[in-house]
Amino acid sequence: MKRPDIMATVSLLVILGMAGACSDNNSGDADSRPAVFNDSANTTQIVKIMELQPSPFSHDIVSNGRVRARQVADVYFRNADIVSEVLVHNGQQVAAGQPLARLDLFKLNAEKQKQAAALEQAKLEMQDVLIGQGYDPSAANIPADVIRLARVRSGLEQAEAAYSAVIKDIDNATIKAPFAGVVANVKLQRHSMAPTNEPACRVINNGSMDIEFPILESELALVSVGDAADVTPFSGGETTHGRISEINPIIDENGHVTVKASLESPHGLVDGMNARIRIRRDISDRLSVPKTAVVLRSGRQVVFTYEDGMAMWNYVTTGLENLDSYEITEGLHAGQTVIVSGNENLAHESPVETED
Repeated sequence: MKRPDIMATVSLLVILGMAGACSDNNSGDADSRPAVFNDSANTTQIVKIMELQPSPFSHDIVSNGRVRARQVADVYFRNADIVSEVLVHNGQQVAAGQPLARLDLFKLNAEKQKQAAALEQAKLEMQDVLIGQGYDPSAANIPADVIRLARVRSGLEQAEAAYSAVIKDIDNATIKAPFAGVVANVKLQRHSMAPTNEPACRVINNGSMDIEFPILESELALVSVGDAADVTPFSGGETTHGRISEINPIIDENGHVTVKASLESPHGLVDGMNARIRIRRDISDRLSVPKTAVVLRSGRQVVFTYEDGMAMWNYVTTGLENLDSYEITEGLHAGQTVIVSGNENLAHESPVETED
C-alpha cells in the first residue's frame, strides 16, 4: 500500500473514533436524573417516611433589636446648690416618690424666714388699707373689689407669691423617683455643686419593656399587630414572650420597616440590651416537609418520595421556611410519601426500606 493511502486510512479511523466518543457523551444527557448517585446507592437504604398533607405552617421571621424600657425618666435639680445627701446608688431599686438626693437647705431656709416675715408685714399693711377705707378688717361683708384693691396696695399679692416660690424651691431641693424602678447614671457627689443642665440620675422601670427591630420590606405582609414574638438576649438567659404592638408604616432607605413588640414579663432584661427576635405566624393549608427531606443534587433542590420500595427523585421549589421546615410550592402533591431521613446517598429508583 502506498504511503498516501496509509495516511488517508489513519485519518478516517481517527475521525470515526471521535464521532463515537461524541455520540457516547451526548447519550448521557438523555435523563437528568442519574440512575446511581454513588456506590452506596446499589445497597438497600433504611429511611424514615411521612405522608405529605396540607397543614398549618409556622413561618419564622428572625431579626435583631434593642430592648427599651417603656418608662424612663431623667431626674434634674431645678436649682444649683451644694449636694448635702446622695441617698441612692446605681442599680438600686426604688419606690415611687422615694427621695434620691437632697441639696443643702441653709440658704433656702433663710429665704423662707425672710419671705414669711414679708408676708406677715403685707397682711398688716392690708389691714391698714381696709381701715383707711372705713372697713373692719375682720368683717365678712367687705366687697370683693375693695379686698382686691387692698391686696394690691398692701403688697400682699407679691408677698404670697414670693413665699409660695421659696416653699416650692425647698420641695424641689429633694429629687424623688417619679415611679418605681431601678436607678442608673448617678452623677452626684456629696459636697459638690448640683448641675441643672444635666440629669442627676435616671430612673428606669424594667417591669414594662418593649423591643424595636427591623424587618425586610418583603416580610411586611407577613407581620400583623398582635402576632407572637419570642425575645432572647444575646448575652444568654431565658426567652421572653411578647406581641407585636406597633408597625411603623415607612420603609427606610435600606428597605427595612421598624416594628415594636411589647414584652409580657421582661424578667432579666435591661434597658438597651441587644436581643434576637423570632416572630412565628401560622399560615393554613400549606404543603411542608422537614428540612432534612430536602437535598441538593447538581445545585437544585430534590425531595425523594417512597414508591413500591424505591426512592423516586423529585425536583422541588421551596417557598417560606422556618427553623426546621420548608414550604413546598412546586414538585410534590398531597398524598405522596416523602423520605425525611436516610436520603443523603440516595439516587433515583434506589432500593429502600422504611424504619418500623
